[in-house]
Amino acid sequence: MAIIEVRGLRRTYGEVTAVEHIDLDVAEGEIFGLLGPNGAGKTTTVECIAGLTRPSAGTVRVAGIDPYADRVAATSLIGVQLQQAGLQAKLTVREALELFAAFYPDPADGLAMAGQLGLGEKLDARYASLSGGQQQRLAIALALVGRPRVALLDELTTGLDPASRRTVWQLVEQVRAEGTTIVLVSHLMPEVQRLCDRLALLDRGRVVALDSPAGLIAASATPTAMSFSPDAPVDVARLRSVEGVAEVRERGGRLELLADDAAVLAVLGLLARLDVRPERLRVTQSTLDEAYLSLVGTDESEI
Repeated sequence: MAIIEVRGLRRTYGEVTAVEHIDLDVAEGEIFGLLGPNGAGKTTTVECIAGLTRPSAGTVRVAGIDPYADRVAATSLIGVQLQQAGLQAKLTVREALELFAAFYPDPADGLAMAGQLGLGEKLDARYASLSGGQQQRLAIALALVGRPRVALLDELTTGLDPASRRTVWQLVEQVRAEGTTIVLVSHLMPEVQRLCDRLALLDRGRVVALDSPAGLIAASATPTAMSFSPDAPVDVARLRSVEGVAEVRERGGRLELLADDAAVLAVLGLLARLDVRPERLRVTQSTLDEAYLSLVGTDESEI
């Protein structure tokens, strides 16, 4: 059953439309990703689900309640880690964890969670003295410490080093296993592919694709990359003539092709008929990065 239901969500700011007719269902217990370029409406959608922003039109329900109209119920139901947030400068890590745990009926052990996130030695440090990465990890702990039914995580690990990022991923997987539904906004494709069961791809305030990471890759027009070193000369024009081959490049004696799966097999068959052996053959499956660019059509500088 869906624990989050969004119907016809629209949010405008003066003349600017941030979100236009978003329909989403998030099943209880899943990790649901929101992916898209800057300005696509991801954070606005999360803020509406959290009850922090009032929709201009449409409805949002989390476990049956309107999170904007019923802030008391939403506070005990939803944990939120926003892209930009802060705490009172003199508040210590310990005090912050105790405060946020008090909002929920059955919180987790905040001290244990702090230790898991590498904050065990910072419990009595004031917020203002923490590094940017430590503040980010504390924000994640505060969003999850209450064992909320729903956790909204916006740019979960942006700015964290690789080791901290993997620790956070493990915590998110642990929290999901304990029953929390998670909505994740991220620009990190490895993060999305590892954590998310399904993804909504947003562009210009609308959902343009909705599927699992593997499903989005399969549905995109993204080619497969193939490269090899031929042990004999090959007529590049013949390779380009194979149906499904989009591009052929020659670099330092190696041939690099972009093609669909059927074309890869056809190229191998052609090489066999020509008695050419493809040495150091590499065939790389499409990635979510490539599928993203294929589906959204956005320049990488905007991501």
